This record gives sequence, structure tokens and C-alpha cells, in this order.
Amino acid sequence: MRHSGGAQVTRRALLGSAAAAGLAAAGCSSAPRKPATPAPPDPQTVLLTSLIADKERLVSLYGRAVAALPGRAAALEPFRQRHAAHLQALRALLPTESGTGTFPPGSPPASPAASPSQSPSAVSVEALRDAERRAASARPAQMAAASPALSQLLASIGACEAVHVVALGRVRD
Repeated sequence: MRHSGGAQVTRRALLGSAAAAGLAAAGCSSAPRKPATPAPPDPQTVLLTSLIADKERLVSLYGRAVAALPGRAAALEPFRQRHAAHLQALRALLPTESGTGTFPPGSPPASPAASPSQSPSAVSVEALRDAERRAASARPAQMAAASPALSQLLASIGACEAVHVVALGRVRD
């Protein structure tokens, strides 16, 4: 392309300089940049965190029951230990970068301080059975949202909890 006046500007040079000017203008824009939106939490991690918190409450409930019912402590302690094992198995599936803010791994409290609304004497074998029943009945819905590995673990945990309901029927306050 030739213009009068002797200056030679090619089409390619013109397009290149226009593109460079556009990039420079975009980089120098005074419009505020949107902060990067955080990625939504992984649904499996959210589910695991919830399961861990629920299992910690159940371990804690058994710890309070063992303290409140010394005559039944020997009968109740194996139930608490099985729930502590479930808790450990659930924690093992939790990605390492996602802390749960829960009890340290491997050491759930045996008898934590009771909340004001739940004194140790308020924990009965019937309350344990109700908690086990609720936990076992929640497992099918949780398995529907779980990965295959977590679903298998939840099926085992749910079966154990269902057996606990029956076995606790033989333990008297």
C-alpha cells in the first residue's frame, strides 16, 4: 500500500499497532478489577466435615453417658470406641488441606465438659438409642450425595449404628 507523500504503511503494521494500543488501554484501565471469586467448596469435603462433626457429637455423648452412668460404663465404652473408630476412618478421607476445626485426630475426648443445657446426668441409654437411630436413618440420604468410597464407609457406619440401636435395648440405665 502506497500513499502519496512517500510514507509506506502496510496493513499488517496498522493492525498490529491498533492491537497493541488496545492491549495497552485495557491494561491501563481505571475500572476496578473484580476480586477473584473463591472456588466453591468441594461437596465431598463439605459432607465429610459435617459427618465428622456429627460423629464427634456422638462420641462426646457417649463420653458423657459413661461419666453419668458409672454402673453402665463398661457396657457403653465399646460403643464409644466404635464411634471413635468411625471418626478416625472419616477423618482419613478428608483432604489434608481442609481443616475441620474439630478434635485433634486420634484423640476425641472421652468425657468433655457438658454444655449448660446438657448435664452429664441428662444422658440416658434411651437418649443414646435415639441418637443412634437418627444417625442410622440419615445415612441413606448422605450416601446418595457421597463418592463411592465414602458411600461404602457410610453404609458400614449406618449398619453399625442400626445394630447399636438394638444392642442398647439390652443396656438398662
